Amino acid sequence: MVTTATASHPSKTGRTHLQESLFAWLTPEPAQERKAAPPSPPAQPKPEPVDLTHVWVVAAEVEVTPRIASIADFRGSFKAGDGQRIEALEVYCRGCRRPYDEVKGEDCAEKIDNRHLIGGDQSTRAKRKIIAPPPNARIIPGGALQRRGIGAYVNGVSRPR
Repeated sequence: MVTTATASHPSKTGRTHLQESLFAWLTPEPAQERKAAPPSPPAQPKPEPVDLTHVWVVAAEVEVTPRIASIADFRGSFKAGDGQRIEALEVYCRGCRRPYDEVKGEDCAEKIDNRHLIGGDQSTRAKRKIIAPPPNARIIPGGALQRRGIGAYVNGVSRPR
């Protein structure tokens, strides 16, 4: 007795048609049907140069009415009136955060390397200084604090005072 559903339809080779389709990729291709090696891919176009120009922004001081002030506080922006004169406090690059006077005519440092924004190269930063206690101080070890779980909450470690 045959229990598989595919065994009832044998093909020319003794395999079922489903087995033939499963193992068709194992049969070698005839020599005359083999294709020539695929052509090499076309040469990659040269990448476009990166735009290293600064994006200038102005820190400004604008006198507004109390109504506009509440709108600006809520939305984070407001519309200035026609002909309103705005006093520029500082002009700087949005990317590298450097003043216009210092970097005009140079490439934007943020688009080249933004390490200056994160305090310099992280691998060469100075280690934290360990402060020595005063000479007449005595260190008294305390008990272990449970910082997680219900015990910490009950003891007041993780909740505000």
